[in-house]
Formats: sequence, C-alpha cells, structure tokens
Amino acid sequence: MSTILPHADRIAVPILSKRLISLVKVTRWPATICCGSPSLPQRRFQSENRACTPGLSGSASSPWLSVPCVRVRDVLTGRRYRLSLNETQAQYAELIGDTCRAVWNIGLEQRREYRRRDAWINYREQAGQLAAAKIEHPWLTDAPAHCLQQTLMDLDRACRERGTWKVRWRSARWWRPSFRFPEGNKIPVERLGRRWGRAKLPKLGWVRFRWSRPLGGCVRSATVSREGVHWYVSFLVEDGKQTPEQHASASVVGVDRGVAVAVACSDGSMHDRAFTTPGERTRYRRLQQKLARQQKHSGKRRKTIAAMRRLKRRETDRRADFAAQVANRLATRHGLVVLEHLAITNMTASAKGTVSEPGRGVAQKAGLNRAILGKGWYRFELALANVAWYTGTRIVKVPAAYTSQTCSRCRSVDPVSRESQAVYRCTSCGYRANADVNAAQNILAAGRAVTACGDLGGSRRCTTGASA
Repeated sequence: MSTILPHADRIAVPILSKRLISLVKVTRWPATICCGSPSLPQRRFQSENRACTPGLSGSASSPWLSVPCVRVRDVLTGRRYRLSLNETQAQYAELIGDTCRAVWNIGLEQRREYRRRDAWINYREQAGQLAAAKIEHPWLTDAPAHCLQQTLMDLDRACRERGTWKVRWRSARWWRPSFRFPEGNKIPVERLGRRWGRAKLPKLGWVRFRWSRPLGGCVRSATVSREGVHWYVSFLVEDGKQTPEQHASASVVGVDRGVAVAVACSDGSMHDRAFTTPGERTRYRRLQQKLARQQKHSGKRRKTIAAMRRLKRRETDRRADFAAQVANRLATRHGLVVLEHLAITNMTASAKGTVSEPGRGVAQKAGLNRAILGKGWYRFELALANVAWYTGTRIVKVPAAYTSQTCSRCRSVDPVSRESQAVYRCTSCGYRANADVNAAQNILAAGRAVTACGDLGGSRRCTTGASA
C-alpha cells in the first residue's frame, strides 16, 4: 500500500505495506448486498459548542476534580438495541468490521513509522491517502467510505490523547467488530410493532432490531458492534433535554468504593450485590477445567468458550445494571457527590515483575485485582457522570490518601485504628464505626473543604471525563 505514506518515503515503504496487508485477512463480499446496522457506547456527550459539562471535570495539573461552571443545554445520549440480522447481513457486517480493523492497524503502523523519523501525520493526510489507496486495493471499497473515515478519526484522537506508542493493535481474535455511521439525518428509524423496529443504514439497507425502549429523540449517528454471537445497534440521540443549572436538593454525600462492599455512603447506607450465583461460579470453574483438556482450534473447544462467554456476559450485564441503579439513586437524591480520585488502571496492574526481578505476592495481588474489577468501580463512576447530565448533580473527586486511616470525628490518623476490614476504632477518641462508612465521611469532609475554599472556581478550565 505504497500510497499510504508520502512520496518521499515510497522507496522504503512498499515492503512494509505488503507485509501489513498480507497479515490482514479480509473476506471479500459483493458490494451490492444490503444489510447491517449501527451501534454506539451508552454515554452522554458534550455538545460541540459548550465549554463544560455537569459530570466529572477539572484541571490537568491538579488531582482535584470539580464540576461545571457553565450551563450545558444540549444533552446527547445513547440508545442501544439488539439486532436481528440474517446470515447475509451478519457476513457483510463482519466484512465491514474486518476492513475497519485493517485500516486501523495500517494507519497505526504508518503513524509509528512517522514517529520513528521524528515526524507526524494527521487525520486529514491519512484520509486523503486512503482515498488514493482504494485504486490500488479494491477491497477497501467493499466497506462504506465514512466508516473507514470514522476509524481514522478514532485513531487520530487515540494517538493525540494517549500517544502513538500506547495505542494498541486491533487483533482479529480479540477485537470485537464495530463501525460507525456519522450521518444521522440519513438514517430513518421506524417502529414496526410492539417489540420490533427497523433502521435504514447507508449502503446497508433496512435492518430489524428489538424495540426494547423508546428512541426519544433525533438520531445523530449510529454504530454497529458485535458482542459474542449477537449484533447490536446504538443510536446517538439528541433528546432535547437540558441540564439544570443546579440540583433540586442541597443534600451532599461522600462515597467510598470498596472490595467487600461496592459502594458505602457517608449517610450510613451501603449498596452491594452478588453478580454471580454459586451455581454459575461452579459451572464456570468446570468449563475452565473442560477447556484445559480440549484440543486447540477444535469445534468442542469453541463451544466451551462460547458457554464461558455467555456466563461472563450475564455477569457484566448485572454489574452494569447495579451501577446504573445506584448511580441514579445517588444523583437523584443529592446535589453534590464526592468520590475518591482512584487510578484504577494502576491499582489493578500485575505484580509479577520480570524474569530478573520477579514480584512478590503475585497470586494475592491477582486476587485483589479481580475483586476490584469485579465490583465495577469505574463503571459506577461513568454511570454517575451520565445521570448528572439530567439531574445537575455536582461531582467532586478528592485524593484517597489516608481516608481509611483518619478518624472522621477527631481527625487523628493512625493505621492501628483500622482493626479489620469492617471495623474502625479510633485510638485517640474511641470513636467506633464501620470502616467504609468512616472513610466515606472523610471523603465528604474533604469535598466540602474543597468547595468551601473556592478551589472549584469558574476560572478553572472544565473538561469532560473521569480523569484530570
């Protein structure tokens, strides 16, 4: 794919391009077939012409995160539905996903090649070269052009936000196919009956989906994705609702996220549930044992993996439902919610070390990582930010250091006061309370101190997201 790189690099690039394209196996499919549909993550987006949002916000130079300083009027939300594709439609959707994956990987390799030469290439240049590459590689024309352009736009944003060398490849084995249609005004949506609806996607035609909830607005874009054996469509919808300037309640609450109890609040309430049943855990363990004895790439092994994924999908759905319910309850009742600023990715990193310097307590750290991820800390954080768009709830994030060792009554800090996971007894004043509730009260006090001293003033630039 020599046209992907600039003219000055064509001497060194053809070998690289042929190697990359040979690694990408894309099944060809007639371009005249009509099928497919769109999907998009269920989260709220900020309108292009607004300065800040009511969710999580803050400064890039400070661990303190604050809330909005300007009223946000336009709220965009996601509506996700399960598709019912026939065999032809599913195969064509797989083709589009494979083509988008190939464009991502080739574009990422091109960007890395530029960085090796201390140069930079942006989306506009790559999009122009992609149009020229379609003449040399006709398989690029099988997928809709705007889907490939959206892939390059996502790659450009990922490289700018995380760095070119930290962006990952999209593996054919592990990456779930996903592609986006950006022109919502060209995507008519119709309701066929009580349970079914259909949408017409560019170059794909009409596709049916389960009408599990009202659309509730004007479609801005659509994304199609696959999870397991099922395809889903998500519409980015402008529902016409506005974010309130302030919450209806002046109540405040601090939230401590833990491993034994998922969410503990400063008012003494605790929210937790089991996401798997004992029978499901036993069945999953037996499937793991069965998988270890099966031959790789066999049909029986694929069936076992599919059964394991169904159990994990059920667990993930329950976790998402729990996070949404608790977040809605807290954001509806309280005008200010204070959270800990947790670096969850770093907290769940492996402790295995290297060959020369092996880690210690690797098995224990792996168990802690599973427990943290199993409680869905970040999913709860995202769900809380999503609800805040509609309730006007302010969300403040404060450093988590010493919140579990500090007495919420006398403010003394002593690790010995934490007698166990659930019991806190102050060695100075004798105050006794649940350890998680005591930590939540300290988090609330820290959040109140920040808002009282004006650290969240309007002069600070507000940004969307969960990290500063």
